[in-house]
This record gives sequence, structure tokens and C-alpha cells, in this order.
Amino acid sequence: MLSAQKHPALTSLLDRLGIFPPFALGYLGLLVFMIGDGVESGYLSPYLVGKGFSQSAVAVIFTVYGSTAAAASWFSGTLSDLWGSRRVMWIGLAIWTGFELCFLLGGLPSVNWLAILATYALRGFGYPLFAFGFLVWITAATPQRRLGTAVGWFWFAFTGGLPTLGSLLASYTVPVIGAYQTLWCSLGLVVLGGLIALLGMSEPIGARPLARVDGHPIKTLLSGVTIGWKQPKILVGSIVRAINTAPQFGFLVFLPIFFTQTIGFSLTQWLRILSLMFLSNIVWNLLFGIIGDRFGWRRTVAVCGGMGSAITTLVLYYVPKTFGANYLLAIAAAVMYGATLAGYVPLSALMPSLAPQNKGAAMSMLNLGAGASVWFGPAIVALFLAPLGVAGVMWIFALLYVVSAILTLFLTLPSEARGDRITAEVMKGEQAAAR
Repeated sequence: MLSAQKHPALTSLLDRLGIFPPFALGYLGLLVFMIGDGVESGYLSPYLVGKGFSQSAVAVIFTVYGSTAAAASWFSGTLSDLWGSRRVMWIGLAIWTGFELCFLLGGLPSVNWLAILATYALRGFGYPLFAFGFLVWITAATPQRRLGTAVGWFWFAFTGGLPTLGSLLASYTVPVIGAYQTLWCSLGLVVLGGLIALLGMSEPIGARPLARVDGHPIKTLLSGVTIGWKQPKILVGSIVRAINTAPQFGFLVFLPIFFTQTIGFSLTQWLRILSLMFLSNIVWNLLFGIIGDRFGWRRTVAVCGGMGSAITTLVLYYVPKTFGANYLLAIAAAVMYGATLAGYVPLSALMPSLAPQNKGAAMSMLNLGAGASVWFGPAIVALFLAPLGVAGVMWIFALLYVVSAILTLFLTLPSEARGDRITAEVMKGEQAAAR
């Protein structure tokens, strides 16, 4: 386990990078875990279509998977309050591993839609418990002044794996060993990443319940929902978070087919476009964490995230539609979208700061929004792709981003949690001086 006392030089380097030292191996493990989880993201949809399923049937599979992921995302915060984040992460790793084995050994070989749907959907409970359990741990243990940067590193590792490096890995392994065998590689990476994180972190806060249960575990679990109407800003933030990545998960259903069959890119080219999109995203995840701590969390999300993503969503469609299979222009459009998508990163610092006494519950609502986006995006595709086409769906996603920018304006912070780092102690000092 990483010890600041035993490795002062390493700790100093991590501090300069903005990494809270106790979480260093956690970030590494998360990256490897999400590479494994993201291997399938760029090709599973066309792979299933190639097995004879319709695009609508595949969209339903992704939508149901997203619904289980949404439920697990919500539970990640409340269960961390109840049991501690470390245990939640272990449960997520076990679920992912167990049901991926069922998916690979039973669902896919049977070429049975219901079997694929069931095994894949149940696996959907796994990654949010692991990843978002870690995010809750980060927000509970990281000093407030470093929180924006800390969550920036989380999203750097998260999207570094899903789908960036995962898709890049698939672009090399699928042509060599095949699509099915590549899924077995993903299982190995998930197990490896999970063990690196869980065996490598020694930070004590996540090993115990984050909230006082006082004999009312059900009340603790329900707090992840009740906080939504007790503090409406938390509910608004959850909606903004759902909009944030809904298009991303919707894109994975139909853009692989659009870019390959309509525009004319090869599957390898598409996977590398996707990888570069999210390579841009992971770099900007870190940068927007730092920018948010200085420019203001709310302004960063509204301007750079909401409005920026609305524009680049349309760019992502109209550039290849206008210029055809121009690889460099397609890459440029993808990189722009990946960058603006990262503008939402400060939301992960903003949400727990809206409810400093109920961080686990607030993060449950944030994670519920993140999980909801996994089914919300594919559901929009399932409902509107046939009647409106690709252009119509892209416009729906762009308008949703505009809505998220407007909603973000209502997420005003108490002075002690402002993104400009004005603390309560400073304000008290100023009030005392004025007396």
C-alpha cells in the first residue's frame, strides 16, 4: 500500500500533480478497470448487429443495461454511507466479474436475445458500484481546497479507460484475435484493475461507514432519494449529470454504424476516432478540474460543458456528413466534442458542496444521474432514430446540452463551498475585522 511516510519523494511528486497521495493506486486501478470495461464500447453494438439482431433490439439491450447501471450508481453513495466505500467497491468488482462470465459463457454463445439481455444487464450493476464507490470515497476524504482537482483525476482515469484506451486496445486486438476473444481480455483487465485499487489503498475513511446510521439503515438508504426534494438543487444537479453523458452512451449505439456504413470509415478507423475523442476528454477532464477550482465550478459546467457540448455535438455530425470519410476532419470534430464534454467535471465537486452534511446522499444523486445517462442516451436512440434519423437524434442531444447549461445556472453555492475557494474561515475573519 502507498505510504506517504515511507515514500516522501513520491508523495511530493503526487502533491505537485494534484493527486491526493492515499488515492494514487486507486486512480491507477480505476484506469485499468475502466480499460477493461471500455474494451467493448466501440464495437459491441455492430458485433451484436452482425449476429442478426436489429439495431433497435441492440438499443434495448443497452437501455436495460443502463437502467441497472443507474440503480447501482444511486446505491454507490448510500451504500458507502451504510457500509463504507471499500466494501461497495469489492461488491462491484465481484458482480462485474461474475456476470461477465455468464455473458461470455452463456449469453453470447447462445445467440439468444433474452440471455444476452439478462446477463449483460445484471453485469451493469458492477462498474458503477466500483467506480462511483471510489468517487464517493474521494469526495469524503479529499481536502476541500483540492476537491476539484481530485475529481478531475477521477474522470481522467475513468474516461481514460471507458472508452479511450479500451477502444484503442480493441482496435488492435479485434483484427488479430477476434471480437469474442477480446472480451475475455477485458475480463482480465477488470480483475487486475480492481485488485490494484482495493489492495493498494490504505486511506482509512473509506473502510468505515461514511454516515452515522444510528440504527436506521433504511433511512440512510432512502436519504439518497429524499435529499432530492429536501434540497431541489441536488435534484437539478442530478438531471444535469444525466444529460452530461447521455449523448455519449447514445452515440455508442448508432455512431459506429453511421461512421462505418454511412460515411465509409473502416471499423479500425472508427475505433481510433473514438479513442482520440476520449483521449482529448481525459486530458481536458484534468484541465477542467483545475480550471473549475479557479474559474468557478458552476460557470465552467454551464459555459464549457453545456454550451460547448451543444455546439460540438452538431459538429460531430455535420463535419463527416459534409466532408465524407475525411479522417483528419473527423478526428478534429471528435477531439472537440471530447474536450467540451469534460467541462462537466466540476459538477462532481459542486454536488457534495451543495450538501456538506450529507455528502454521501448528494453523491448518490450525482451518481444516479451518471447511471441514468447510460440508459437515457440509448433510450433516446431507440425512440427517435427510426423516425428522425441520425440528424434528428443529434439535434435532440444538442438541445439537451443547452437545457443542462440553463439548469446549471441555478446551482448556486453557499459561500463556504464556492469554486473560487473563498472559505468560511476567511469570511468570518472579514466579518470580525468589520466590527
